[in-house]
Amino acid sequence: MSLQRRLAAAGIGTAFLLTAAVGSGIMGERLASGNVAIALLANTIATGATLAALILTLGPISGAHFNPAVSIADASQGGLPWRDAPLYIATQLAGAVAGVLIAHLMFGEPVFQLSHHVRPGAAQLFSEFVATFGLLAVIWGCSRQRAESVPMAVGLYITGAYWFTASTSFANPAVTAARALTDTFAGIRPADAPGFLAAQFAGAMVATLLLRWLVPVATTTTGVVGAQRQDVTAS
Repeated sequence: MSLQRRLAAAGIGTAFLLTAAVGSGIMGERLASGNVAIALLANTIATGATLAALILTLGPISGAHFNPAVSIADASQGGLPWRDAPLYIATQLAGAVAGVLIAHLMFGEPVFQLSHHVRPGAAQLFSEFVATFGLLAVIWGCSRQRAESVPMAVGLYITGAYWFTASTSFANPAVTAARALTDTFAGIRPADAPGFLAAQFAGAMVATLLLRWLVPVATTTTGVVGAQRQDVTAS
């Protein structure tokens, strides 16, 4: 698959992921009549289901790279050429921002916003470490042992992690950066975003190193869940 097609798939997938996360947050909050639990449940189900569908649709093209932490982790294991990683990350960030703007337009919100949703403190940062660690563990474990299960496993994991982490599991630097641009249910104050980013990259790399030992597999082609990936047992 050409690099242009892989990047297009990564950008489109990330855009739809953010449209789902932000749009369902707006819809849930409007319909829940102030019940935050119901709004979060709606946000959770829509985001997890959309993510699974996007991986099923675009995974064979791009390896379902909708997350810079995943792309960096994959590059560190030889699955993605390092020269392509900056292009993936730039495309993911652009797609994420586009997804937020699309959600704002659909729901009649001001297109350009900055979030005032405060998410401070060590507990939130640790939650993002745990959330991203778990996400990468699911991706590596499933892709190396039962690749066909990755879409459902990732979608289900994110659905669960929305509720068992204090941060509601952003687990994605592109998602975090873009959600700083929405002052809606899904937003994060820009001042809190850098800590989330650091925790996410740390969680991703620790999970990658641990799973490299736990499930010792060497990769030979691009993509975490791509159909063209060929895994071989490491010596």
